[in-house]
Amino acid sequence: MKISFLGGARTVTGSCFMIETQSKKFLVDCGLFQGKSKEILLNTDEFMFNVKDIDFVLLTHAHIDHSGKIPKLYTSGYSNPIYCTKQTFELCELMLPDSGHIQELEVEWLNRKRKREGKHPVPPLYTALDAQECLKLFNPVEYDEFIEVDEHIKVRFLEAGHMLGSSMIEVYVYENGKEEKLVFTGDMGQDKQNIIRDREKIAYADYVIMESTYGGRVHDESVDKAKKFLNVVIDTLEKGGNVIIPSFAVGRTQEILYEIFKYKILNKDDEEYSNKVEKLLKIPVYVDSPLAVSATEIFKNSVELYDDEAKKYIEEGKMPLEFPGLKLTRSTEESKALNESNEQCIVISASGMCDAGRIKHHLKHNLWKENSTVIFVGYQAEGTLGRRIVDGAKNVKIFGEEIKVNARVEYIEGFSCHADQNDLLQFIREFKQIPKNIFIVHGEYPQQEVLYNKIKEEFGIEAYIPEFGDVFELDKLSHKVDSMKPISSQKFERLELLDRIETLKEEIQDMVMYIKEDLKQSQNDYLINEYNDKIKELENKILEIVKM
Repeated sequence: MKISFLGGARTVTGSCFMIETQSKKFLVDCGLFQGKSKEILLNTDEFMFNVKDIDFVLLTHAHIDHSGKIPKLYTSGYSNPIYCTKQTFELCELMLPDSGHIQELEVEWLNRKRKREGKHPVPPLYTALDAQECLKLFNPVEYDEFIEVDEHIKVRFLEAGHMLGSSMIEVYVYENGKEEKLVFTGDMGQDKQNIIRDREKIAYADYVIMESTYGGRVHDESVDKAKKFLNVVIDTLEKGGNVIIPSFAVGRTQEILYEIFKYKILNKDDEEYSNKVEKLLKIPVYVDSPLAVSATEIFKNSVELYDDEAKKYIEEGKMPLEFPGLKLTRSTEESKALNESNEQCIVISASGMCDAGRIKHHLKHNLWKENSTVIFVGYQAEGTLGRRIVDGAKNVKIFGEEIKVNARVEYIEGFSCHADQNDLLQFIREFKQIPKNIFIVHGEYPQQEVLYNKIKEEFGIEAYIPEFGDVFELDKLSHKVDSMKPISSQKFERLELLDRIETLKEEIQDMVMYIKEDLKQSQNDYLINEYNDKIKELENKILEIVKM
């Protein structure tokens, strides 16, 4: 039995794993790459396998970095079943056509530019219609139900606690006279998240393919995320500013609504916060994302997957995702009106990493305001606009315009729907029988390396951090047998170079801002002369590279 790592290897996006048994060849997830230029460009490459050889697909959850390339798989000729939970299917009905719409918009902008350059237009990765068509391949299943794919393979979906419908997948493979069990964690949630149930425990596995988004970190439990959130919101409102929350349309948006609901409706008997809650009651909260609005309806109809706290509120006649002052915007006109109004408000808008969607308009109109605040509540991948803002960029480019970052920027990691290092290690501790091997995926390499050392130290087993394209033979001593590279090494090096140039551009922009500030203060003249000499050296080196 072989496993090929075709995405989500030393990166947090593009999850895709191909498993080859004696009887079948199948995929677990088929996601889009996001963030870095070199990775996004991988989306346009041909698949590294013959699409028609794939017998079935198992989908852990609906997030685009796990599901977003399924429409391309379909347009490339795939026509076999896709298994996932019922809620994952319902969310994919919304998210995949939305992704197709984004692909069409982005290629439209690119083709206008290509036309001016005298180049031929290029097609989108896939269209909204392509995405709609691929949905006919989906086969929704129930949690904990065994699916007999054939006499040699059966699978089961278990609650992952990451988002609505998310699952860990057990794959039982019988070959060579014995049965072996693979567990794909997908994205695992941290315990005691709002609304959805905690993940299930798994008794044993022979091989584990485990996410590591926060493998090198522990979420700060000393900070009460709810109170910190409320304090930041109220401080901003008292200064007369707006609160902008970039949030993933599915999962994080609903968790933020739930947190606001608990203050607005329950109005806890907390004297310290009673006055603050009163202020919050007067402020409208806008969910400015048609996708998030529709996804929230799916959440409302999936009460059976709620945790005990959320179910208790419903039994009392309270709907956790509804409260006075909540306004749902669907039309473009309604969205534009938010930035044309002088009314103070809280705006929750997608995308969560700020690379597409309406959030970019809200950032453009609020980042430069000193009295406004941007609250990040989810992971920001390398290369995204959100990551640059969280990392402290002094100015960013949005729709071709330089925007100065004067707003307060807060990152409340307690809202993360990803397991941290403690959660991941606890997941392994719960096994009654320690796995033969663990493959660490879906993480940036520094995070993975920390987790690797922790696993080796505590459990005494060899873990692996696969590289993109690695192929492993699964046996008692798993080993790499091949490497599938979709593009030439020279092209990959060019993409790496492109990423470095983009980083250099951002650093130069920061330098411009520093110099402008220094001009106002008229200080450090001797340093300016030294900087000037170094910039001349850099300019000469860049000219040398261009000539090469």
